[in-house]
Amino acid sequence: MSALILTWAITIAQLALAVAMVLALTRMIRGPRAQDRVLGLDTLYVNSMLQLVVYGMRSGHVLYFEVALIIGILGFVATVALAKFLMRGEVIE
Repeated sequence: MSALILTWAITIAQLALAVAMVLALTRMIRGPRAQDRVLGLDTLYVNSMLQLVVYGMRSGHVLYFEVALIIGILGFVATVALAKFLMRGEVIE
C-alpha cells in the first residue's frame, strides 16, 4: 500500500515539476525585461534539479543526486554572474 502511494506521489511531483518548468521556460523566453529572464532561468534550473532528484528517488540510483548537485552549483554561479552583469555591466572587475 505505501509503495503505491509513493509511486503516485512521485508521479504527481514529476508532473507538477514539468508544468513549472514549462512556465519558467515561458517566462525566460517572453520576459519583458532581462531581470525576468534571469529569474526564469533561475527557476528553470531549480526545477530541473528537483526533477532529477525525484527521478533518482523513482529509479533508486545515486548518480541522479550527484548530477542534481552539480546542476545546483552551476546554476547558482550562473545566476550570480548574470545578476552581477545586469547590475554593473561586467562580470569580472
